Amino acid sequence: MSVNLAIIYYSATGTNYQLAEWAKEAAEETGANVRLKRVEELAPEEAIASNPAWKEHFDETKSIDVATSDDLEWADAILFTSATRFGGVAAQMKQFLDMQGGLWANGKLINKAVSAMSSAQNNNGGQEASILSLYTSLMHWGAVIVPPGYSDPVLFTTGGNPYGASVTVDGEGQMVNDIKPAVLHQAKRLVDIAGRIKQ
Repeated sequence: MSVNLAIIYYSATGTNYQLAEWAKEAAEETGANVRLKRVEELAPEEAIASNPAWKEHFDETKSIDVATSDDLEWADAILFTSATRFGGVAAQMKQFLDMQGGLWANGKLINKAVSAMSSAQNNNGGQEASILSLYTSLMHWGAVIVPPGYSDPVLFTTGGNPYGASVTVDGEGQMVNDIKPAVLHQAKRLVDIAGRIKQ
């Protein structure tokens, strides 16, 4: 029985988009049906245009469909990834979560397997806090939170974040460590747990 996985991301300059793409690759290797969707950009055009990397990524990913409540209802598992903003998720991701009241009220999010990833510009820039703040919303949904924990040795060589894969990005927009193995493991673990729940 194949698992339906929705990967929902917000990425200004491309880091979390890359995490989402790696997760999609791993999930599809397991046989999961994957929808990779971006949340709606809320920033004004002048703000986006003021940052060349942001503008470039915005233009490059316009063709990716915007996530909707239908994607969440369809999914057995949901993987979120968002840039960190002051220890929380980006406003764009928060708005998407806040718009799911209809699904929540009708019990449509109960027992969905969920997990999260993040990025920030500093090693202690709030990656863990942003993941945990996102999990708080998902607890209200009645979802089943699936963190990577220390379920694979790869976690010890990729930053050691048991809450979800997270990465530091330098001033040039480059990831400072190789987080891909942790992302691949987290995505596969999420699909595995979702499959067990679905059965």
